Amino acid sequence: MRKSLTLLWVCLFAVSLNTFAGTKGEWVGWLSDAKCAANGAKESHKGCALKCVEAGQAIVFVKEDDKKVYLLDSPEKVKSLLGDRVKLSGSLEGDTIKVDSAKKTNE
Repeated sequence: MRKSLTLLWVCLFAVSLNTFAGTKGEWVGWLSDAKCAANGAKESHKGCALKCVEAGQAIVFVKEDDKKVYLLDSPEKVKSLLGDRVKLSGSLEGDTIKVDSAKKTNE
């Protein structure tokens, strides 16, 4: 019984570590401003996104396939790509992407 209980605790601990570590992945979509979010997920919105971010709006990522909006843990890493279609690499924790790298893409 004691071994089973110990094994259960070890398994729960391992699962909790994976939960907090986030899911690694790559995502394609648009960098937009929080005010327009998915409505700004297009090339023609770049100028508006720049103005909104300069006025204090957060930079968000809009995933291309389902238009889901994600927060970014370090928006300064992607600020130069604001308004562009990008490929992000990193880890997903809830609704926040921890950005490891970002690059503009036309693929």
